[in-house]
Amino acid sequence: MSTPGPRERLLEAARDLTYTHGMGVGVDALLKTASVARRSLYEHFGGKDGLLAEVLRRTTAEDEKSYHRTMAAAGDDPRARLLAIFDHLTDVVSRSDFRGCRYLAADLALADPDHPAHAITRQYRADIHDLLEAELVHLGHPTPAQAADQLHLLIEGLLATAATRPGATPAQSARALAEHIIDARP
Repeated sequence: MSTPGPRERLLEAARDLTYTHGMGVGVDALLKTASVARRSLYEHFGGKDGLLAEVLRRTTAEDEKSYHRTMAAAGDDPRARLLAIFDHLTDVVSRSDFRGCRYLAADLALADPDHPAHAITRQYRADIHDLLEAELVHLGHPTPAQAADQLHLLIEGLLATAATRPGATPAQSARALAEHIIDARP
């Protein structure tokens, strides 16, 4: 098996370090973990901002696929598919290596509103919202866009609470609230 090149090693190092230590992780730590020269960072990504953006682009694609797999495994019933997301997140937040939502952390840590990461996190949120709304439409929900907003707020709140309040059990509360939103009738 061949050793990954400098680009892939930088991406892997940035993926791991930004999740465990935050977006403020230093360039030197990234270079050391990836075992690459500073020149590689600039050749492949134009600098740390480009590297962070590419890491987020990759992780959003992976996380969206995870949502789709989770929903597909729940079958064809839209209600079951939506609730499966909360069941999956219950597992995610209970892992010992869980550190919160990578995208919320990026948005909070990167103060420059023009940082390329923000466009990626906005698009990710829009894609998740659209996924939720499509299921709610299939369910025949009376206000699918509003309910998708509410479910998305529950998801982000669940991830933030689980990361910042050890011992809390937000997943169960979020799932119970999700059932009320999903089952709402005019």
